[in-house]
Amino acid sequence: MSDHILTHLDGGVLTVTLARPDKKNAITQAMYSALAAATQRARTDDAVRVILFQGQGDSFSAGNDIADFIAIGGGQETQLVDAPVFQFLRALADLDKPAVAAVRGRAVGIGLTLLLHCDMVVVAEDALLSAPFVNLALAPEAASSLLLPAVFGHQRAFEVFALGEPIDGRTALAWGLANRAVPADQVDATAAELAAKLATRAPNSIRKTKALMRDAEAMWALMLREGEAFGSQMRSPEAMEAFMAFSQKRKPDFAKAG
Repeated sequence: MSDHILTHLDGGVLTVTLARPDKKNAITQAMYSALAAATQRARTDDAVRVILFQGQGDSFSAGNDIADFIAIGGGQETQLVDAPVFQFLRALADLDKPAVAAVRGRAVGIGLTLLLHCDMVVVAEDALLSAPFVNLALAPEAASSLLLPAVFGHQRAFEVFALGEPIDGRTALAWGLANRAVPADQVDATAAELAAKLATRAPNSIRKTKALMRDAEAMWALMLREGEAFGSQMRSPEAMEAFMAFSQKRKPDFAKAG
């Protein structure tokens, strides 16, 4: 488990808080393990009717902790699939209870793609959401190569992936990723209210409704395919140049990585 993931169960709502605000809630492998455990608990514990994801501080999540992430970059495909991040992705694919997200500030990489697995999303109007996988010479993950085009349309999703530029909360609402876009100081309360409403609904009816709306096994199979592409890119010269540029606070020069 991780001290940077906090859980609290009240009224059928399991609130899962990313609690690493000094690092913009960048997610380490230990945090992924804790997120996987919390998500698995949400599925198997009858006392949990809804899971609510939120972040401490001024950001939802800056995505993967780059230093922590590079440390597993040399692993083989099977090792990558067995990594804590994939344990979390499998738990998300299997989750058959409602998931809600409360998003303030930055939601980067997995901070954005996690939202695609949530059934209701509340964003701050000035939140900034991005999926800069190509900027890091990587590939989409968390079944986002399917789910993001399904929400945004191909052209918008490709732009989000390929250019890595953020969209704000109002745009996320207009493009169909969010249910509500509210002032930042209202995000947590609005999300908690929606989660509480869901917790009062007939639980088996909710679970069957969600199950009919998604194919967990197909989603997991896609996650594995994405993992192959992601893993091969992590070991590529392009990615090494991107990671080095990130650490040196400069733009990558991919002409040198050909």
